[in-house]
Amino acid sequence: MQEQKRTEISTLGEFGLINHLTSNISTKNPESIYGIGDDAAVLQFNNQETLVTTDLLMEGVHFDLVYTPLKHLGYKSAIVNFSDIYAMNGTPKQITVSLAVSKRFCIEDLEQFYEGLQLACELHHVDIVGGDTTSSVTGLAISITCIGTANKEQIVYRNGAKETDLICVSGDLGAAYMGLQLLEREKAVFVGQQEINPDFSGKEYLLERQLKPEARKDIIEALAKENIRPTAMIDISDGLSSELMHICTQSKVGCRIYEERIPIDYQTAVMAEELNMNVTTCALNDGEDYELLFTIPLTDHDKVSNMEGIKVIGHITRAELGYGLITRDGQEFELKAQGWNPLKE
Repeated sequence: MQEQKRTEISTLGEFGLINHLTSNISTKNPESIYGIGDDAAVLQFNNQETLVTTDLLMEGVHFDLVYTPLKHLGYKSAIVNFSDIYAMNGTPKQITVSLAVSKRFCIEDLEQFYEGLQLACELHHVDIVGGDTTSSVTGLAISITCIGTANKEQIVYRNGAKETDLICVSGDLGAAYMGLQLLEREKAVFVGQQEINPDFSGKEYLLERQLKPEARKDIIEALAKENIRPTAMIDISDGLSSELMHICTQSKVGCRIYEERIPIDYQTAVMAEELNMNVTTCALNDGEDYELLFTIPLTDHDKVSNMEGIKVIGHITRAELGYGLITRDGQEFELKAQGWNPLKE
């Protein structure tokens, strides 16, 4: 096997590293007046609201490099930020990228990370306009800030859900968590072994959902095409139940969702059975699906019912009725926010 080239980061220094990683980056959006190369990027927006979101990803907390390729990590790091902008019914335009890197990494490692980062940016027409790099003694830390735009009247907040609104979700849920469980299981099986050859056949979708999620730009475009403006919206990063309760709390409403309507992929169901886990519990409480959860007026029912990739899973109620899950056999249980909490002990 040919030995992989390794160039120590120290050979370039901070500014040399920035130049090396960003020399082939060009801007595409007219709002990006000046990008990488000065103390701050210069952006210009006329008659539009500016949206800003930031995500921090820490090695050992948000990702494990034992099974996460750096190219996939770069892609995912960008996508999770784009998803937040789409959840506001906006359009991502620019990102800044900050990295804290230990001596364990080399130039080639960061080239892979940036390759994935740039791929995501190209697909979503987003410019990389700046950032920062520093050293780390605890592994890799990634902080990305995304800037987007939206027309004032089109922005969707979490606090706009109204009684009788329909609750909708894009795609399917629980697959990313099942992918994580699969990767963790195989990691444990092969611990201490030189040759690692796990068999993931038939489970490729689960791995893709965990390692290479997608931001649902297509859903935002489809809703706009049908002239549907959600009354409230959020992306599912911490689990369906937690995200739905964010909407309900901020909108001062209650909800009812139906277990039989929660969209679950076949591979997700098979993997949950294999691991002796309740698939509905996984879909409700485990995050990183990056699907869109939103509410729409009842009058848009016929429109949304005919749209591909969107499922109506329940409806908004009066606040005093609380948050409920109706099971397949007609029983009702209180819905609880049990999604992923990074600060929980």
